Amino acid sequence: MEYFVNCNVATLVPYTTPLDTTKAAHLYRRLGFSASAQTISNAVNSNAGALVDNLVDQAVAAPPMAAPPWAAWTNANYPEDDDQARAIRRGQVNDWRNGYINALLDNGLKDRMSFFWLNHFVTEYRVYECAGFLAEYTDCLQRNALGNFRTFVSEIGLTNAMLYYLDGAFNNGNRPNENYARELYELFTLGEGNQYDQSDIEETAKALTGYVERGEVGCTPVAFNPERFNTDTKTIFGQSGNWEYDDVINILFEQRGDSIARFICNKLYEFFVHPDSKREEYNPGGTYAVGHPQGIVEELANTMLANNFEIAPVLRQLFKSQHFFDDTTVGVIIKSPYDLYLNLLTETGFAYNDDTLGTIYDHCELLGQELFSPVDVAGWQRDRTWINTNFIIGRWITCEMLIETFWNENQEQFRAFGIAVTGPNGATTNDPDEVARAIIDKLTPKGLLTAVDYSAAIDTFRAEYEPDMVYQNNSWNMTLPRAPIQVRDLLIHMVSEPEFQLK
Repeated sequence: MEYFVNCNVATLVPYTTPLDTTKAAHLYRRLGFSASAQTISNAVNSNAGALVDNLVDQAVAAPPMAAPPWAAWTNANYPEDDDQARAIRRGQVNDWRNGYINALLDNGLKDRMSFFWLNHFVTEYRVYECAGFLAEYTDCLQRNALGNFRTFVSEIGLTNAMLYYLDGAFNNGNRPNENYARELYELFTLGEGNQYDQSDIEETAKALTGYVERGEVGCTPVAFNPERFNTDTKTIFGQSGNWEYDDVINILFEQRGDSIARFICNKLYEFFVHPDSKREEYNPGGTYAVGHPQGIVEELANTMLANNFEIAPVLRQLFKSQHFFDDTTVGVIIKSPYDLYLNLLTETGFAYNDDTLGTIYDHCELLGQELFSPVDVAGWQRDRTWINTNFIIGRWITCEMLIETFWNENQEQFRAFGIAVTGPNGATTNDPDEVARAIIDKLTPKGLLTAVDYSAAIDTFRAEYEPDMVYQNNSWNMTLPRAPIQVRDLLIHMVSEPEFQLK
């Protein structure tokens, strides 16, 4: 696997060239989990600014998942028998996970962003193990995904999942627990060691005390107990007073707003544009060169500050820009396991059900991306960490298994995919190379690297009918009986190609 250096020198000036197929596919791969051939075709020749505005508007308007009937359940709602209770809870969580994976497939930028925040405001389900807390946490991610970051930080810290995960539910006034205070600064808003010190953490921990009333029944929502709150004077970022939870948020954003905006915009840049935002080239005067990634981050941060920490204006500016659509940004991010499988689903249009989603969940867990339980509070480190000797083989094998499942369920959908990606000629062309290239280019951001690679893939596609002389007499087309086998064989070939691992 070749690792890419960030050579992008384009600016945030709007991209005005009508979108071609490659740039349209790039937009949908980054803003969601890719798109069907028809969606990409519809986007070709569109104005990027208008399309981005439409996608952002849809994301802002999209509602979160409906609260499940068990959202407010405590352990008192489950059977006394432990095995029965575990089985019911497991079913609830599995249904919720499947519902969320469906949301990732259906909701475009809305849940691409909630997925980003899931790996920023990390919790691990296995720590708190309350299905209702998981639903509340997911709702917070979805509602705030493109909203106001300041509001988001305030709300996420009081979700039951977070209170349990980072020990806020055990943060007593007479014995403050520093876990959440530390991660609030280090991982959620400022970055490690950036404009805070140990004293700020200690004083902040005191101000966050009191949310410790856990009830006598398991999975009871945490409540504030004023008697367990630390009433000492606290000094945070040089500001002294009897600060409480809301005061911490206010002081943080008022005193460290510039740093917060840069930290978040840098993470957004690395997630949506290029995993390397730290290129070290400067102008002689010490400022960033035009188009330098950190210069782009600075501009995005200024936009966030100018809009009082609203997230949507930052995304609009970034996704409409020449920098985002520059050729050097296409195909330089390694797919996460969820990108790997969900892109395959979306791009092929193959039918799936809850069993399919459960299989995808299992495969992703096997490859190091367990939904709602990242590896630790720092989250999945993404990109290059998804590729090692074991993971790459696992990616090949599990993709092949998924393709075989689709094949066993409905072979004709392979024919339909081959026809759809070839456009108007899909059902009539006599050229197998045209269909094979269309499939290859649909599944990869920039196609395959060399003519030899294309030749090997095309030979795989042609092999099923090679002995039958149909290519020589121009009688081959996608309506022939064994054409679905050709598509299947090419898909299996493609999932082990390096370019298939990129987006």
